[in-house]
Amino acid sequence: MTKRPTALITGGAQGIGYACAEAISEDGTRIVLADINSAGASAAAERLGGDTLAVACDMGDPGQIASMFDRIEAEAGPVSILVNCAGIAEPCDFLETSLEQFASVINVNLTGTFLATQRAAKAMIAAGIGGSIVNMSSINAQLAIPTVAAYCASKGGVMQLTKSSALALAAYGIRVNAVGPGSIDTAMMASVNADPEAMKVAMSRTPLKRMGNPREVGDVVAFLASDRASYITGETIYVDGGRLGLNYTC
Repeated sequence: MTKRPTALITGGAQGIGYACAEAISEDGTRIVLADINSAGASAAAERLGGDTLAVACDMGDPGQIASMFDRIEAEAGPVSILVNCAGIAEPCDFLETSLEQFASVINVNLTGTFLATQRAAKAMIAAGIGGSIVNMSSINAQLAIPTVAAYCASKGGVMQLTKSSALALAAYGIRVNAVGPGSIDTAMMASVNADPEAMKVAMSRTPLKRMGNPREVGDVVAFLASDRASYITGETIYVDGGRLGLNYTC
């Protein structure tokens, strides 16, 4: 009997991360949900069912990342699919942003993505797995917001890290891509949802005139993670309702 592949989704307890897990699980892949919220990850694993594994991990802590992979590899073997979805924003006035705030966002969103990608790739190479890695970038890799400078910098970094690692790992049959969400109906957008004026502004820059839902991002991630995308690497696909194409509000 062929062993099922394993997919690790960081930030998998809720929102886009959980939607990615749902979509990927439909291909028969075993899912590992990692999240700093251990109770949330466990509850999400129970909802997903089957042999889903929940692991607590702060993606801003290199030691916890290493321990997470040690546990997963011991219990499920090397991952074939990695989805780097964990991320934080910490909005703050640019002139008031502290070094600690800036570093915490970079550590989770960019450094954590690098460390997980490197560790997963080493295990894939050792096991002879031509795996797939999908990173969560953002439209803010290209479109800036002054109150989330660290977030914008981190997501621009993820876009370039995706290209660099794709080139470095292509010889091993490992593909690396990214997805860049626009305005998606998640907890991160709760303040916009609660403010009609803010929602009006958000929709004025979104040609499809609605927020996306997490599963619409998850389906693109699942596609990139699968063999259906076997000739795609180093790319970022934007799931943004057409926003990047605008040069004016409509």
